[in-house]
Amino acid sequence: MFNTYLNFNGNCAEAFRFYERCFGGKIEFLQTFGESPMKESVTPDQYGLVMHVTLKVDGDTLMGSDAPGDRYEQPQGMYVSIAPKTYEDGERIFKELSDGGQVEMPFQQTFWSAGFGMTKDRFGIPWMVNCEAAPA
Repeated sequence: MFNTYLNFNGNCAEAFRFYERCFGGKIEFLQTFGESPMKESVTPDQYGLVMHVTLKVDGDTLMGSDAPGDRYEQPQGMYVSIAPKTYEDGERIFKELSDGGQVEMPFQQTFWSAGFGMTKDRFGIPWMVNCEAAPA
């Protein structure tokens, strides 16, 4: 019922190629403004921006687009929460998301999870990685 929709400042395609690899998903749809019926409503310098992208990961959907420069706002007050099944997967994903980003809480065991961490990736998207596995 809920799907996450992320906005980017011109690097949506790069981010979603990274997420596709990091999460082991598949981009099912990616269309730029220049490839869309909306082509005439944007300036030529916006043709390469992503109008819409859909990534499927284990039955879940992550979507996104590039916001026009004057309408983009850095995400705040929210996190995209993901729940890897194992500590090893959580640790790997957290390391990849953190690379070039900003760690807010290092990935570690907590009283509620085998592994939990909070980071902002290099694209400015805030993530919570919360393993499904219970703490040892």
